[in-house]
Amino acid sequence: MLRKPHTRFLLAVVFVALVSSAGCDKLRARDKLNKGVQAFKANQYDLAIEDFKEAKAYDPTLTNARLYLATAYANQYIPGAPSDENVRVGNQAVQEFQEVLAKDPNNLAAIDGIGSILYNMAGTPFDPKKFEESKTYHRRHIQVKPDDPEPYYWIGVIDWSLSYRGNKDMREEYNRTSKKTIKDTDPMPPALATQFQQKYGTVVDEGISSLQDAMQHRNDYDDAMAYLNLLYRQKADMEATADARNADLKLADDLVDKVKAIKQKKANATEQGNS
Repeated sequence: MLRKPHTRFLLAVVFVALVSSAGCDKLRARDKLNKGVQAFKANQYDLAIEDFKEAKAYDPTLTNARLYLATAYANQYIPGAPSDENVRVGNQAVQEFQEVLAKDPNNLAAIDGIGSILYNMAGTPFDPKKFEESKTYHRRHIQVKPDDPEPYYWIGVIDWSLSYRGNKDMREEYNRTSKKTIKDTDPMPPALATQFQQKYGTVVDEGISSLQDAMQHRNDYDDAMAYLNLLYRQKADMEATADARNADLKLADDLVDKVKAIKQKKANATEQGNS
């Protein structure tokens, strides 16, 4: 019985020491985070990564350290370079972003980060599955914040990438196996147009709808208009009649004119702002 007060005192001392140590670790974490941010801004990504790793180790609850670490990896990834080391860096970026989502499922920075890095990784070598996976994160952004135009835009861009590659591959296969050669600007023969529609019609329709949604949320979204123009040209290759094809091409041409007008308006505004 006489030992209990002494025991309680020792427990109190240990508790205070633990709290003090935890507090020091949090301070160290923030110091490493700040140093990492400075290195990151100076494009010293290797140094920044080590600082962010230490910040994460000192304080696993420090979300910004995890986000910066993932972003630093993403900045080191080189699109179009399929080396093992480059792929490893891309996968590390995805993993770090996913760790953020495990704790905060609606973190838009992490959602967009994964969507972006998967899109970049899907290009070379061409990987439709990664493109589709990227779309799932842009849809996730829409679920969290449906008024943002960017995720609709990226879904449209991905759908164009998929349909354009499919169009190109189908034309090349046709030219290899047919006595007649078609140019990229030629209409697809009816049978080939039907095959293209059956395989990519849903993709093109989704892309068109998504880009239209993006434009509804941003009236002067010229980049979305540019890709909508390209998707209408993919849709034209699916049409069974010349009239339907020409109608799609007319919509595409009208968007080209609209994009030119918006870009000119923005350029004029910039000139006036600089004068």
